[in-house]
Amino acid sequence: MDAKTNYKAKLPSRHVTEGPERAPHRSYYYAMGLTREQIHQPFVGVASCWNEAAPCNIALMRQAQAAKKGVAAAGGTPREFCTITVTDGIAMGHEGMKSSLPSREVIADSVELTVRGHGYDALIGIAGCDKSLPGMMMAMCRLNVPAIFIYGGSILPGTFKGRPVTVQDVFEAVGKHSVGEMSDSDLDTLERNACPSAGACGAQFTANTMATVSEAIGLALPYSAGAPAPYEIRDAFCMTAGEQVMDLIKGRVRPRDIVTRKALENAAAVVAASGGSTNAALHLPAIAHECGLKFDLFDVAEVFKRTPYVADLKPGGRYVAKDLFEAGGVPLLMRTLLDHGFLHGDCLTVTGRSVAENLKRVKWNKDQDVVRPADQPLSATGGVVGLKGNLAPGGAIVKVAGMAESKFTGPARCFDGEEACFEAVKKKKYKEGDVLVIRYEGPKGGPGMREMLATTAALYGQGMGGKVALITDGRFSGATRGFCVGHVGPEAAVGGPIALLRDGDIITLDAEKGSLDVNLSKAEFDARAKTWKARPSDFTSGYLWKYAQQVGPARDGAVTHPGGAVEKACYADI
Repeated sequence: MDAKTNYKAKLPSRHVTEGPERAPHRSYYYAMGLTREQIHQPFVGVASCWNEAAPCNIALMRQAQAAKKGVAAAGGTPREFCTITVTDGIAMGHEGMKSSLPSREVIADSVELTVRGHGYDALIGIAGCDKSLPGMMMAMCRLNVPAIFIYGGSILPGTFKGRPVTVQDVFEAVGKHSVGEMSDSDLDTLERNACPSAGACGAQFTANTMATVSEAIGLALPYSAGAPAPYEIRDAFCMTAGEQVMDLIKGRVRPRDIVTRKALENAAAVVAASGGSTNAALHLPAIAHECGLKFDLFDVAEVFKRTPYVADLKPGGRYVAKDLFEAGGVPLLMRTLLDHGFLHGDCLTVTGRSVAENLKRVKWNKDQDVVRPADQPLSATGGVVGLKGNLAPGGAIVKVAGMAESKFTGPARCFDGEEACFEAVKKKKYKEGDVLVIRYEGPKGGPGMREMLATTAALYGQGMGGKVALITDGRFSGATRGFCVGHVGPEAAVGGPIALLRDGDIITLDAEKGSLDVNLSKAEFDARAKTWKARPSDFTSGYLWKYAQQVGPARDGAVTHPGGAVEKACYADI
């Protein structure tokens, strides 16, 4: 019964398969149809976020089966399991969005517990939505077993009146409808046709941003992040990942060998170059935290600042993920960044080769205009900019991709929560030039750090995208565009400066200087702080209460545990 004990002598699964004392454990595996040979092979967890919540998740189970075939073909035993997803598109604009960011922690925690509890030797993680991608990568780094990440793929663009559309157009249509610029009939037609297939939101929103990150950081196979969900080539990527993870086991190549400081900088560079989601400034610090590395919002922003914006992708540009894939995929984007000194080519990847070695055969495609050469960028500074100032001493973030202006000054209009602001926007109870402030939506204060796409899209739909600004201690969707500043820290719930603002205070955003300030003296801030009182939370039990007790600041990734820096025993070494 111990034919492969020597092979498994240093693998975690030996604790559930090897030796006479594990006969009861093996009896369970026989009950599930495993053979003696399969029981004594390495066990590979194949985790997916499959569910019927949204189209981004619906194709994941199919891809998991292909990954399992790859594992089996290479001499491993796949063990499939699922975890949750909270999908932002469905959660957006109501209380459900409070569950979104916390779901990232539940995903990481549940994958960790499943792998720990059953002694799996490696992990393939398949995810398709905004928080499930970073959550799965966080679990890989936390467990530090050989692992490969697989993106479920993007949705195909829809068509409305002869032009391509995405769900972003539907959110913005709500604003147009509210001011009489879109009929009931057109809104109905648009919503029926905007999302024609399985897959995650098609532009460079958070899901596709983090998918791009998965390749750049080295945890995903080249090209695998780009293929849309309905394309059958996705199954080939999954099959290959299943085979490749067995090589990683044999070579003892682990996520923390791959996710280094340089790899994190590569990831931040592709976010900036692609005009990606500001949420990357939340997720990259969280992934780094699992590895015991410090890489906070300011570190991310520093990379953004020095990286050119070269990929003409929606929401600020013209193209979607499908177009990038067909132009040459993430490797095309990475190749031009590498050629012009914006990537570290010596970083290890799951192929067993370096970034530079992976990109060696990538040829520049001169017949496409989705990605520009890095020496001929859309702008010299990345599509996302970090901010700091007396209103955000703990940092803030703004997406500048596609913005005509980089500065905005105006009077504050303060709202304690998104709903109040959305009502004001819906009824046009604001003025051109206002700076709308949504507070008490941070990690603790929300709790859960909601996204504000419903509000920002409504503003854009009303034609006010460049005429008002919005700042929040919450987050913005990757689909957000315009003068929208998120992650303002410290958040209002802990008495940060944003909590002390009053209507009429003059706020200045300068994306060129990287500053966010209000015209208040320290003495005035101190005086207001003396009268400020913390708001009691509506959540006094359940998971959101638990999350609010544990979560840290957005600057550090809104994480909920001490991280790899204080780890005494790594799971992979048990």
